[in-house]
Amino acid sequence: MDQIKILWVDDEIDLLKPHILFLEKKNYNVTTCNNGRDAVDMFDEGNFDIVFLDENMPGMSGLETLQEIKEKKSSTPVIMITKSEEEYIMEEAIGSKIADYLIKPVNPNQILLSIKKNLDHSRLVSEKTTLDYQKEFRKIAMELSMVNSYEDWFELYKKLLYWEIELEDIDDQNMVEILESQKIEANSQFGKFIERNYKDWFLPKADKPIQSHTLFRELVVPEITKKDRPVLFVVIDNLRYDQWKVFESVVNNHYKLEKEVPYYAILPTATQYARNAIFSGLLPIDMEKQFPQYWKNDVDDGGKNLYEAEFLTAHLKRLGLNIKQDYFKITNLASGKKLAENFKSFKNNDLVSVVYNFVDMLSHAKTEMDVVKELASDDKAYRSLTLSWFKNSPLLEIIQQAQKMGFKLIITTDHGTINVKNPSKVIGDKNTSLNLRYKTGRSLTYEDRDVYAVKDPKSIGLPTINMSSSYIFAKNDNFLAYVNNYNHYVSYYRNTYQHGGISLEEMIIPFLVFNPK
Repeated sequence: MDQIKILWVDDEIDLLKPHILFLEKKNYNVTTCNNGRDAVDMFDEGNFDIVFLDENMPGMSGLETLQEIKEKKSSTPVIMITKSEEEYIMEEAIGSKIADYLIKPVNPNQILLSIKKNLDHSRLVSEKTTLDYQKEFRKIAMELSMVNSYEDWFELYKKLLYWEIELEDIDDQNMVEILESQKIEANSQFGKFIERNYKDWFLPKADKPIQSHTLFRELVVPEITKKDRPVLFVVIDNLRYDQWKVFESVVNNHYKLEKEVPYYAILPTATQYARNAIFSGLLPIDMEKQFPQYWKNDVDDGGKNLYEAEFLTAHLKRLGLNIKQDYFKITNLASGKKLAENFKSFKNNDLVSVVYNFVDMLSHAKTEMDVVKELASDDKAYRSLTLSWFKNSPLLEIIQQAQKMGFKLIITTDHGTINVKNPSKVIGDKNTSLNLRYKTGRSLTYEDRDVYAVKDPKSIGLPTINMSSSYIFAKNDNFLAYVNNYNHYVSYYRNTYQHGGISLEEMIIPFLVFNPK
């Protein structure tokens, strides 16, 4: 391994000889310099891995030297060393993106720790993370064999996601593959749990989780009726729990998390069912009965999500909530920017509801566009793309505006999505629905082991298109492929993000309440 090259700049460099000898014994290559101007020239010519820089030097100051070094190569870590503890110097140095800040007198071990923290950080973190996951692996395996309640699944899924995000930047691919196999096993067990328990959640007085149709009444209404702050209610379509976790820190710059409640999306985990259920407070079978003018079944022509505002208005009326509220659906950049620009006009509202559609469009684009297939080739890349979108989106501007105006913020979604890998053959008539993760229709033929079949849709709150209609929901990472033109269908849809079926990623989703900082 090549020696690490250090440039140490200090006008009293001779007094630091013991420190330099200490580092050289540790096999570091140390070049010294006693002024800022020479340091900049030496930095330009040498390929240094790290710089130690005295802040208080005659002539060109440490901060001035820092600025020139950063202009030449911004990625090289610079450790600022100073006698001064004055806050403004620390702030200016930190603002200039120093890697560390040490107060004189420094001892050799401080210097060594700073080098390791900045140059060996990735390796040390990778080793520690791998070791920690190896310890946790057995515990997760034990929990997987015992988990038997919807609350247990919440906790287990969050634990798996924690380790997935922790392991995504380590070098040990074996650990990533082991975790992936645990996720596959977890989804297999979760599918069996849903098959055993899902119907019971629709019985009177059943022990059941909060679901799409009870979410607004159980969790949103209590925040509105507190009357302490207006509420911004954001539903980001198709947002998985892991995607939320990667941009959580961006929201935390403006808001403080008050409450996190995972909840279960209803089946099918598809927008027309789950999101309409959120705003109407009704199961699909009741939406069809009470609002035939708004509800459309899978085989009906026309948009399936056009009347959420009307559903919400009727829902609020049923709840006896006479409040000032507005509803917005954002499906493109222009409408997002317009809402951000006009958000101040809603300062007297009790509730502003925003459905934001980007993540759903991203998942569909991965199916249809080769460039998005490349950019979101796996879950890690999919998370990264979501973070990049959020940091540059009008939605973040809207959230920032809401924070300044004192709004309480609620973020949730209607369902998640899963990267499908394995085709499962299905046969249906021409009136069978087209979704790859669920089908509804008559005379469906399918692989029993791959799906959860419901012969009586009413038992889980779903309407029937005709007397003999049934539903099947794909489990694990299966997708339902027609026998006709099978090979083309499989190659086109494999490794795409789909929703509608049964998986931890699709069904267990976040509900978050924040107060402005």
